[in-house]
Amino acid sequence: MTPWLEPQQQRSWRALVDGAGRLVTHLDRHLRGAHGLSLAEYEVLVRLSELSDHQVHMSELAAGLSHSRARLSQTVDRLARAGLVTRLPCPQDRRGVHAALTPGGAAALRAAAADHVREVRRLVIDVLSDAELATVGTAMDKVRAAV
Repeated sequence: MTPWLEPQQQRSWRALVDGAGRLVTHLDRHLRGAHGLSLAEYEVLVRLSELSDHQVHMSELAAGLSHSRARLSQTVDRLARAGLVTRLPCPQDRRGVHAALTPGGAAALRAAAADHVREVRRLVIDVLSDAELATVGTAMDKVRAAV
């Protein structure tokens, strides 16, 4: 028999699902409207910018972003058509492909980043206490590990 959620567990679960969904939807809409980038595209640019050589194997990028390879491939295709990312052959694997940040991608990221961080601060960082934010981070790390 399935152990049903207690009322407080149900409220917390619904708050998590609804809050996360609304946050992601809002941030995506904000980036699209202000900078012409989806949240997924922005995250790809961020991850590439954090690497010393600004490139990584597509499978590693997908794993780091929790995206399927198909979804990541579509996102990288859009970014490549816009000149923000390029695909390069993998030197260690002839069949493999790297995604690499272009100068245009770095510029697009610089243009969007401050605005995006302001919105994240307004909606999350400035709303939660340091302790609440740390608790959310710890909790989501546990959820991520369980998934």
